[in-house]
Amino acid sequence: MTAITHHVSDELLDAFVTGSLAHPFAVVVAAHLSLCDACRARAEAAEMLGGMLLDRIAPAAVSRGAQDRVMAALDHAPPAPPIAGSGIFPAPVMQALDGRPPKWRMLGGGIRQQILSADADGSVRLLYIPPGRAVPEHSHGGLELTLVLQGSFSDSEGRFGTGDVEIARNDIDHQPIAGPEGPCICLAATDAPLRFRALIPRLLQPLFRI
Repeated sequence: MTAITHHVSDELLDAFVTGSLAHPFAVVVAAHLSLCDACRARAEAAEMLGGMLLDRIAPAAVSRGAQDRVMAALDHAPPAPPIAGSGIFPAPVMQALDGRPPKWRMLGGGIRQQILSADADGSVRLLYIPPGRAVPEHSHGGLELTLVLQGSFSDSEGRFGTGDVEIARNDIDHQPIAGPEGPCICLAATDAPLRFRALIPRLLQPLFRI
């Protein structure tokens, strides 16, 4: 793997550590942390600091009913072991895939996707982009996080290789182009539909749920 030069922001990392980050973005951040030693160390430091702050909070009384529910939960069978990573897909991605290989759906021009989840908080998907192929030019109505799992892509913000994360908000208008070295496979999360420039992508957008 090449050196990771594009990392998650402090804002996103803090939200992830505190559990307040929306699920689609949390999947991307978790996958990035599994690949990036620097950001994983930042997350561990934030968790340690949070634990120290919790230790300083005075304990609160817990009702008998709450205690009974906790003890009952402990009596249940232990959860299944977590799903491990496989190939280019880190464990958080394989968990979103339920341990199975991706089921790609063609979008056109050789580009494929698999939607991993989609709800009111947004969507997270895998994208397969052939070498040298460009994604239609677009801007954003919200936040888009894109993690490169294989290959690379370049756009107006620079080059993003394996492990890099691009953070795109509504002030970025770009057209990612996959690198020539091979297919680019990305994990992308959004909380609003993309804003495509060209007519055809806009017409197909409801069908492809992008």
